[in-house]
Amino acid sequence: MKKLIFTFLTFSLISFYFSNSSIAQPYKINLYNSYVFDDGVDATLDNGRYIRGTINGNYQWGVGFEYILKQTYGIELMYNRQNTEFPVTYTSNLADTNRTYDVDINYILIGGNKYLPLPGQSIKPFGGIMLGVAILNNQNPPPGAESSTTNFAWSARLGSDFMFSPNVGIRLQAQLQSAVQDIGGGVYLGTGGVSTGINTESSMYQFGLGGALIIQFGQPKTRIRR
Repeated sequence: MKKLIFTFLTFSLISFYFSNSSIAQPYKINLYNSYVFDDGVDATLDNGRYIRGTINGNYQWGVGFEYILKQTYGIELMYNRQNTEFPVTYTSNLADTNRTYDVDINYILIGGNKYLPLPGQSIKPFGGIMLGVAILNNQNPPPGAESSTTNFAWSARLGSDFMFSPNVGIRLQAQLQSAVQDIGGGVYLGTGGVSTGINTESSMYQFGLGGALIIQFGQPKTRIRR
């Protein structure tokens, strides 16, 4: 919770600074909404048991602060959150154990967007790559297991901005997000009640489709050719 409050305050302070400064460059507040699809993950325990699970697809929301360097480049700080279920099967030689966890996935990412403005059009195709962290919280961890873990994360996306006016538009995009080595050491999955460690770790890949409401302050400078 402290990390989420810190993220919110960071966005608020950045927005306040730019809205009250004399910087001519524009910036955007992007309010994200998307659907993230299922993703399967697995790992092998050191006693020969096997974990296999699926992070269920669900709604994801977020907010981004994007500073426009010029018409073709922007730098964005983004926060995304998803609340979902994670059904897991622990496989052994004796029997399988099934359990479902309630997991919150929080991404805090920063990166660049490359725009391809179309002359005379309000459509701006773009692509971007972002780096940051993923904070995974297990709401009902097994006894003795930690409830939260923080991992390196990255994201790649393609989409287009559609501006209805100089200050308001929408963004449609496809996005791939990944938390690297998200299963490890029994941190948020535990080991099904067995005291043992995890040999292998599995990265999480989440594909999503959605968009954002764009609120833009200021206008990009246009270069005058002589």
